[in-house]
Amino acid sequence: MRRNPKDTIESQRRITRRALFLGASQLAFVGVLAARMRYLQVDQADQYRLLADENRINIRLLPPARGLIYDRNGVPLAVNKPLYRITIVREDAGDVNNVVARLNALVPLDPEEIARALDEMKRRSPFVPVTLAERLTWEDIAKVAVNAPALPGVTPEVGLSRAYPLADDFAHIVGYVGAVNEADLNRTNDRDPLLQIPRFQIGKVGVEAKLEKSLRGKAGIKRIEVNSIGRVMRELGREEGEPGVNLQLTIDSALQNYIQARLEGESAAAVVIDVQTGDLLAIGSTPAFDPNKFVNGISQADYSALLNDKYRPLPNKAIQGIYPPGSTFKMMTALAALEEGVLTSEETVKCKGFVEVGGRRFHCWKRAGHGNVNLKNSLKKSCDVFYYEMAQRVGIEKISEMARKFGFGTKFDVPMSSVAKGLAPTKSWKLEHRGAEWVIGDSLNASIGQGFVLSSPMQQALMTARLATGRAVMPRLIKSVNGAETPIQAGESLGINENNLRLVRKAMYAVVNETGGTAFRSRILTENMRMAGKTGTSQVGNTIVRNQDVPWEKRDHALFVCFAPFDDPRIAVSVVVEHGGGGSKAAAPIARDIALQALYGELPPLDAYPERDRWRIRSEQKELNLRDPDSFRESKDQA
Repeated sequence: MRRNPKDTIESQRRITRRALFLGASQLAFVGVLAARMRYLQVDQADQYRLLADENRINIRLLPPARGLIYDRNGVPLAVNKPLYRITIVREDAGDVNNVVARLNALVPLDPEEIARALDEMKRRSPFVPVTLAERLTWEDIAKVAVNAPALPGVTPEVGLSRAYPLADDFAHIVGYVGAVNEADLNRTNDRDPLLQIPRFQIGKVGVEAKLEKSLRGKAGIKRIEVNSIGRVMRELGREEGEPGVNLQLTIDSALQNYIQARLEGESAAAVVIDVQTGDLLAIGSTPAFDPNKFVNGISQADYSALLNDKYRPLPNKAIQGIYPPGSTFKMMTALAALEEGVLTSEETVKCKGFVEVGGRRFHCWKRAGHGNVNLKNSLKKSCDVFYYEMAQRVGIEKISEMARKFGFGTKFDVPMSSVAKGLAPTKSWKLEHRGAEWVIGDSLNASIGQGFVLSSPMQQALMTARLATGRAVMPRLIKSVNGAETPIQAGESLGINENNLRLVRKAMYAVVNETGGTAFRSRILTENMRMAGKTGTSQVGNTIVRNQDVPWEKRDHALFVCFAPFDDPRIAVSVVVEHGGGGSKAAAPIARDIALQALYGELPPLDAYPERDRWRIRSEQKELNLRDPDSFRESKDQA
């Protein structure tokens, strides 16, 4: 049967239309595909290149070198030493337990450290390195490096760890570092990625803690190429970080060593300050501890021993400790009375051993009384009744106002932990904090440095420096930062009548250098180095019992402050001996010895001491556990 020509033509037309449609569809698809390929390969090339690189390139932080700390003469106090450790990245390791087992067979690991590391890995992000072991030998590190292909995610590293060459001499000043922990991270808003580095060391107390960010520095980065199992193939580049700043303290390490040795066996504190510059030349606190034990984690036994020591070795008593200043406060009461015009230099007050106020007796330390005493003799003999009278004349507000001029009740800005503010009490203070009205008995107690008055040994030294100069001397602990000197705050005039200051200074001179003075036995014989000072005894309990008849912890604190030389003051010294009894017996001899050491710069000659004491001084000097001066020089050379 023959097909109709018309049907054939129509059929051919339909086929042509289909072919054109199919061809157009194919062309459109190819066009879209080409456009997409161009978009991916040209327009989005940078983004996908980066994604590809991230699959084979890791960026790791480079911890900076921690800043060093030196004394005023360049002797190193805090240094960095190499530390070999092994870290693991959970994301790169795969089967962590299997990798750790292989590593343990190669380099024996502490089971407790393994357990700690595994626990830490669960808490941290999978890409954060966690320390498996540290303080390893170079041989151990070499073994791990050679077997790296079999230990995915494991990296041997050489880092830096802190060390303190002069150990306990500076434990309370420099402080120590330790590994950052969860408590540290929760306590601070610091988002520095360095804190995520395993076992990264940060300052915990002292200068190390207070100037942490400056000492820490800034992280660097390195880009490394790794293969599919995480093995490092090569380093592609690095940007070095910024090391921490180097600090130079105002402390003299030799003087600091002498003070720590001189205070050995006591629970005590001592501060030496340059009265012209405010430089803190020494800050002693005993007993002390070895800060090196804290760097890599102190043992529970060692820490418990420190906590349970009744002499409290951990706090810095010179800065954190606050004590009633006792009779060392009498200069404040005297100046308040002189400035208000209610006392003259020759006016006398009769001391019969007590004064009765408001139906209550306030006793002098000398039960038989001192008789008629003027300003000079009241300080020289430390008569309490004289100051009870001044308190009634001038009042607590003026006494406390004077005390604040000399640093009481002020928290000074020195970069150390828990700097004590102390207290110069007022009527409003008692009402606010004790919920009671001020009574006249409070004023009498405050006038002799008892009751609510509190101060730290550093504040006592500053008070003495201000008495010696008449200026608002400010404490300075940081001498320079990266070699740049920090400003000296010698202080402006206190605005106190110079004649009144001279009267008080001469009375302090009599305390030490005149027969009958409470510190006469602790005088300095060298003419151009003689000192002026004041003894103090701070009552611990309210009962009147001899110190030798009560347990150590219930005895009175012993205090002494002084400045020297009298004619041209250079230094001020304060000493507090906890539960030492009387200031004249326990604190004054120590302060005298410290003053001489500071003035001479070495063990002073025996002829600087009273003749009757020279045999004892000779014996004490031989027993002092002093560092060899060469050790300071060697330490400096090594740094």
